[in-house]
Amino acid sequence: MDMLLNPLNRRLRLLCDIPVMPGAFPMVGHLPAIVRDLPRLLRRAEWTLGNHFWLDFGPAGQLMTCLDPDAFALLRHKDVSSALIEQIAPEILGGTLVTLNGRAHRQARDGIKAAFLPRGLTEAGIGELFEPVIRARVQAWRDRGEVTILRETGDLMLKLTFYLMGIPAQDLPEWHRKYRQLLQLIVSPPVDLPGTPLRRGRAARDWIDAQSRQFIRDARGHAARTGLINDMVSAFDRSEDALSDDVLVANVRLLLLAGHETTASTMAWMVIELARQPELWDALVEEAQRVGAVPTRHADLAQCPVAEALFRETLRMHPASSLVPRRATQELQLGQRRIPAGTSLCIPLLHFSTSAMLHEAPDQFRLARWLQRTGPIGPVDMLQFGSGPHVCIGYHLVWLELVQFSIALALTMHKAGVRPRLLSDAEKGRRYYPTAQPSMKIRIGFS
Repeated sequence: MDMLLNPLNRRLRLLCDIPVMPGAFPMVGHLPAIVRDLPRLLRRAEWTLGNHFWLDFGPAGQLMTCLDPDAFALLRHKDVSSALIEQIAPEILGGTLVTLNGRAHRQARDGIKAAFLPRGLTEAGIGELFEPVIRARVQAWRDRGEVTILRETGDLMLKLTFYLMGIPAQDLPEWHRKYRQLLQLIVSPPVDLPGTPLRRGRAARDWIDAQSRQFIRDARGHAARTGLINDMVSAFDRSEDALSDDVLVANVRLLLLAGHETTASTMAWMVIELARQPELWDALVEEAQRVGAVPTRHADLAQCPVAEALFRETLRMHPASSLVPRRATQELQLGQRRIPAGTSLCIPLLHFSTSAMLHEAPDQFRLARWLQRTGPIGPVDMLQFGSGPHVCIGYHLVWLELVQFSIALALTMHKAGVRPRLLSDAEKGRRYYPTAQPSMKIRIGFS
């Protein structure tokens, strides 16, 4: 940890009477420690500074970070805005659901949410669309015997997302290339010259947006195209409030982003946990054999409690989004502190996911905490999907995808008489920001 903090910046200072975490570097702030070892950084800050402190996110500025349980309520608070997300990543997230607030957010969300609910996903046949794609991918893993797991789950999720959008198979290579260029906008320096990541990322974004507009026109013209975009357009056009197509285009782009990297990370961690805990694999195989086939409808997911518990416990232990930025629009009382209006806030989902105040034995991977529960899934249990008006619209879709994947993996590998085995250190090289994920070098064998 000491190597990730600036040894020349050790003086304690206050900002709005709240301590600033020492160790920030010029230009990049605490980003080296946030990216590489966020858990230890938060523990050190809590031990030395208390529950409220400032972290420096470099280009994104200083964010007041709160480890008090009251911070969780910020996700629902009427005087807290998500517009800070657009300020941090305007090129890629501007105009999307995650950055809108109030009436604009409700209008945009109401216009497309029906397509993402269990009924909409079932009527669109999304489970039937995904099942053969997932099954073919895990069969390829079985035949190869060894894979770099995050690269494989990333490719699988990107293919599923493209299929979800109704992109023809012959167009997939071009979409794959443009998507990779789009991701450069997340980390590109603000240098707008020919050949730079910023210029390539913007060009890819404009290409994807143009294709999305054509999809929207095709859907309205009743062209022979299937996919979730058709259902989004239909729901959008039936909504009571007239909205610009720019809103729909921006959220098609968000579907690409949110449907890929975060879910791929969770999928990879599921395989890693199955590989390093044989009893988990045995329980999943037993359930998969009892069910006998990959579920394709939300109504079928109740038959797969072990697979669902695996998905939920993996998200708790390895949240795909470790931090959520917000901004106070009015003065707030947060724990024992008064937070001025306009303060940039950081809600550390990773801290709350593994907090002893919210979870029994939080450092232990336990399916029993889900299998033995008697009450419904609550906001704390869905922490990684957010809460309040900005709860993730793709929650039911991710639930379906990851249960399907778990059952397909268990059925395919067990039939061949093999199981996943971890071939490298799962903790080495993982990152926590801007999205959290295991190392790209982790390999899984099937033997």
